[in-house]
Amino acid sequence: MKVLLVDDSRLARTELRHLLTAFPEVEVVGEARHAGEARAQLQALKPEVLFLDIHMPGETGFELLASLDEAPQVIFTTAYDEYALRAFEVNALDYLLKPIQENRLAAALEKVRPRLAAPVLPASPPAEAAATPLGAQDQVFVKDGERCWFVRLAEVRLFEINGSYTQIYFEDHRPLIPRTLQHLELRLDARVFFRANRQQIINLEWVESIEPWFSNTLKIRLRGGPEVEVSRQQSGRFRELLSL
Repeated sequence: MKVLLVDDSRLARTELRHLLTAFPEVEVVGEARHAGEARAQLQALKPEVLFLDIHMPGETGFELLASLDEAPQVIFTTAYDEYALRAFEVNALDYLLKPIQENRLAAALEKVRPRLAAPVLPASPPAEAAATPLGAQDQVFVKDGERCWFVRLAEVRLFEINGSYTQIYFEDHRPLIPRTLQHLELRLDARVFFRANRQQIINLEWVESIEPWFSNTLKIRLRGGPEVEVSRQQSGRFRELLSL
C-alpha cells in the first residue's frame, strides 16, 4: 500500500510516518509540504493512498483535490473537526483528528484495503455523482455541540425533524445536525432508508413490527424505539417496496 503524506507541518508528517511503521504493508513513498509539491508527487509516485491535511499555505486540501483529474483514496488528517461533513462529500475514506490515535489510524487503513482494487474515483465528481447514495456500511461524522461521533449508517435507526435541525437516533444518542430531510433523502440509499412521512426517515433494517393503522396507514415499531406512523401515501409505497 503506497501512501503519500501531505502536511505543511514537518512534525506532523514525522509523527504520522512513525505511526505507519506499525503497519508493515504500508510504504510511505513521499511527503509534501503543500499542494504544489503534492501535485507533482502524485503524478510521479502514483500513491494509492493520500493522507491529506486541510489547512496548508496556498491551496487547501480541498482545493488540491478539486484540481486533480483523478486522485487516490483520501484520508484527511487535520486538527479541525468542522470540515468532516465536507470531507465525506468528496468521497474521503476517513477523517483523522490530530493528534492521530493508532487505533483510529488502523480503522482508516482497514477501509482502504478492500477499495484498492476498485477504480479510482474522480477527485471532483460531476453534480449528479455528488448525490451517490450512502450505503449502510458507510461511516459519517456527526457533531453536536462539543460532542462528535463517527457513525456507521447501519447503526442509525431514525432521522427525525426537530425544529430547523434533524435528529439522528443511534444507540442511546440523539444528536442534532443542520441538515434537512430532503437533503438526507437524496444522500441515503433508498433500499435501506425509507421516508415514512414528512417528519421521519427510517432504517428498514431496524423495523421490529408493522401493524395496520387508521385510514389504511401503517404503524412501524423500530427496535429500540420509537414507533413511527407512516403516511397514507407512503404506506402504499411501503407495501409495494416490501411485496414480491
